[in-house]
Amino acid sequence: MAVLQMQRISIYALRKDRKPILEWIQRRGAVEINDALEEDNVFQRMDVSTQKAQIEKNIAASKQALEILNRYAPEKKSLFAVLEGRTEIPVEQASAFGGKSDDVLRVAHRLNERSKDIADCRGLIQKLQTQMEALKPWMNLDISMRTKGTKSTTAFVGSFPAGYTAGDLEEQIALLAPKVPVYAEVISTSQEQTCTFLLCGRADAQVLEEALRTLGFARPSSPTKTPPAERMRVLQERMEEQEQIIQEAEQEITGYASQRDDLKFLVDYLTMRSEKYDVIGRLMQSRRTFVLTGYIPQQDAGKLTQELEGRFGAVVELEAPAQEDDVPVLLKNNKFSEPVEGVLESFSLPGKTEVDPTSIMAIFYYILFGMMLSDAAYGLIMVIGCGLALLKFKNMEPSMNKSLRMFFFCGISTTFWGFLFGSFFGDAVAVISRTFFEHEVVLGPLWFEPIKEPMRMLIFALLVGVIHLFAGLAMKFYQLWRLKCYKDILYDVIFWYMLVGGAIVFMLSSQTFVDIAQLSFILPAQAGTAAAVVAGIGAIGIVLTSGRESRNPAKRLLKGLYGLYNVTGYLSDILSYSRLLALGLATGVIATVINQMGSMGGGGIGGAIMFILVFIVGHTINLGINLLGAYVHTNRLQFVEFFGKFYEGGGRKFAPFGIHTKYYKIREEK
Repeated sequence: MAVLQMQRISIYALRKDRKPILEWIQRRGAVEINDALEEDNVFQRMDVSTQKAQIEKNIAASKQALEILNRYAPEKKSLFAVLEGRTEIPVEQASAFGGKSDDVLRVAHRLNERSKDIADCRGLIQKLQTQMEALKPWMNLDISMRTKGTKSTTAFVGSFPAGYTAGDLEEQIALLAPKVPVYAEVISTSQEQTCTFLLCGRADAQVLEEALRTLGFARPSSPTKTPPAERMRVLQERMEEQEQIIQEAEQEITGYASQRDDLKFLVDYLTMRSEKYDVIGRLMQSRRTFVLTGYIPQQDAGKLTQELEGRFGAVVELEAPAQEDDVPVLLKNNKFSEPVEGVLESFSLPGKTEVDPTSIMAIFYYILFGMMLSDAAYGLIMVIGCGLALLKFKNMEPSMNKSLRMFFFCGISTTFWGFLFGSFFGDAVAVISRTFFEHEVVLGPLWFEPIKEPMRMLIFALLVGVIHLFAGLAMKFYQLWRLKCYKDILYDVIFWYMLVGGAIVFMLSSQTFVDIAQLSFILPAQAGTAAAVVAGIGAIGIVLTSGRESRNPAKRLLKGLYGLYNVTGYLSDILSYSRLLALGLATGVIATVINQMGSMGGGGIGGAIMFILVFIVGHTINLGINLLGAYVHTNRLQFVEFFGKFYEGGGRKFAPFGIHTKYYKIREEK
């Protein structure tokens, strides 16, 4: 349970050593760079926007090329690829890559070009297909669609928005233009359209055109210069040419599959360069020197200083941060507590005056999670699954490792509470033995069965809640003690302990409460009287001190009464822990129902097959749903009830200048 102490670091070195120093610091990943210094006549910041923009452009091109390669030549990955982590390579190999990065970048650009060629060809093919579809109704026309006629005749090539025969057309035209002799030929017809060729004398062309317009005649939007059949052959040849280009481009793209690893490292290499240039743009530089300032964990400062001074001849200054500095936060916990750091970060990191609550939170987190899931079989599945993954995949990413370790410990807790409450896939042992072996074997609880004694489980859940809330107050006690705010300890912690604790003891001495809670004991009346006095003193203390920041007595009293009203918040917080009962019962009841549904087929072979199918599907769904529910509600009890008693957060996460790659990890030999 620790927030690592930070120190301000200033590094002074020759400008000629800037590149190796920055690369060395980047590989160490121990210094967060800031912009503490101001520009003057000697030291100024370099404008690296042009270089940074070019690098970002190359990163985008490299990522796009990798996506293209993966699309046409998919990489074979195992089902557990997400657990394998990034590939480790030595720093020498990473440094040598700079010599061939330009060649790999040219490959990336070529992949992008070929992908663009494919996209262009496919776009053209779509246009060609549209043109071919438009030509199909005209395939029987053996002349150009642009034919206008001869010296003595006028031709009309077009379509009508209805189905006609040649005779029908001649009749319709005769009605509209009775004195115009017309030759009509139907090229194709359907219910929606009739494609025709019409011929008349040139002197009658205008009269016929007006008649045709009345019938809805329309000329083709894109008439062909050559006969439609010949134009169709040309379009087909062009489409085949485009398909050939696509095939050649795809073959060329798949031919670059052997360079997939180089493209991956190019993305990482350019990412590292981008981060380095970002830092270069923040450095204070003169003609021959540069200055780097930032924060470093105190535990790393000595070794880093020694190496910088010994290896590069740099000058390093270390000093304690000032009170007003925005110091980043870095947590350090043991293997048991470290997995829940991510849960804490999702809420907020500790503020300047706060302690790291991870260790205390971890204990309650695992306990509460296990009580909510509370099935030994589900817990064993989590323990075995997470344990095997942690043992087999040693190179997995730290965040994934933490998550699996968290669920490993949650699984241990779930197994423990499952055996205490007698739940192993619900009542699967009893159902299987009764249905298939005609002899019932019951896996009894080591303590009690919540389904049969829900009130007992509710009281136990509320007791756990009280302990959890009192632990939150204890954390506040510790924080105030570190700040030497001894009066605040009395006002904001001890008085609440007296009020809430006294009220609980008083209720335990009440016969009415004992009967409702179905407790097997009752405290003596004298203990109840003493507890009431203690609670009264606590209440008076809260009223008198909650508004102590106000000088006006009336306001102080009103604020004190409002502070006392917050005791209802404690009541609601304690009742919130009834969710331990609700989620625990939900897991057990659903599991029991699944077992009963599976056993409805009887004890034969068919019944066994039905039971196995229902058992696997049902318990898989039940485990998934209640695992999610336990995770969400455990977080909620931490964030609202526990943190609400002492924790505000607001810290900024330590973000060192380091190697933040996607595909490879740089390993530096010691």
